[in-house]
Amino acid sequence: MENTIGNTNITTKPKKKWNLKKNWVPYALLAPAFIMIFAFLFYPMLTVFYYSFQNYDISAPFYDGFAGLQNYIDIFTKDKQFLPSLINSAKWVVSQVSLQLFFGLAVALLLNQKFKARGFVRAVVFVPWAISGVLTSVIWMLMYNEHMGVFNDILMRLGIIDKPVAFLASTTSAFIAVVIAELWRGIPFFAVTLLASLQSIPEDMFEAARVDGASRFQQLIYITLPQLKRTIVLTTLLRSVWEFNNVDLLYNLTGGGPANSTTTYAMYIANTAVNGTNFGYGSALTIVAFVILSVAAGLYLKLSKFEEE
Repeated sequence: MENTIGNTNITTKPKKKWNLKKNWVPYALLAPAFIMIFAFLFYPMLTVFYYSFQNYDISAPFYDGFAGLQNYIDIFTKDKQFLPSLINSAKWVVSQVSLQLFFGLAVALLLNQKFKARGFVRAVVFVPWAISGVLTSVIWMLMYNEHMGVFNDILMRLGIIDKPVAFLASTTSAFIAVVIAELWRGIPFFAVTLLASLQSIPEDMFEAARVDGASRFQQLIYITLPQLKRTIVLTTLLRSVWEFNNVDLLYNLTGGGPANSTTTYAMYIANTAVNGTNFGYGSALTIVAFVILSVAAGLYLKLSKFEEE
């Protein structure tokens, strides 16, 4: 539409009409996803935060009510299991993530080579990751069994031990036993993710390195690992959070015993809130865990200079 004012022509564009259907359809399609996220993520988080300030023990309902910061004060001043469980969690996370990363990288480098039946071998390697935690616990519980377990049978045949050993009932072997069981389940995660990143590295870089006389070890140090840095940082961060919150395998194999030798922080929360029915105190422990993980994740990303990349 053109309007003439004197000798000047002014062109005015017609105003766009508000199309209610066109503008609201995307939001309507996204609404179910947002509702599900709020219902299954944010609402439980808010509920836990609320109960952390309450005395909520279903075994002693007459004490229920607002507790303020008392639950948090008790955690840092009176709880004798708080610090030992954190130490066990630190040992658990460091041992699991470091070993899983090492063996996962070794498996990924092996599977990145060309050989017969490579697809079949890759599928077999992924099997432990596809098995549920409960089924994994049952498998390893049978293998560790004192009377019919395969480990006792092999060690006795080799003459390493004279009589069957209850691996999960000893304070000296229980932690190592559950570490091995979780290691078997966790290696495929690193193997698959690192293998995917390995296949994205240009082959020209390795060819140039070989022309310059670089050995396989030098290619690993100066080409492979730098190219895998982002993947390694993300996978170790994710796996650290998952292992810190790991409960299913520990709960089924040892229940935190013997003598709390395998009671990690997550296991302690489960025993307090679920077995002990003290949901208020368990919620406070959960909030403390959330803060610890958030700070640790932020520091890890900062120290690894991941954000700069």
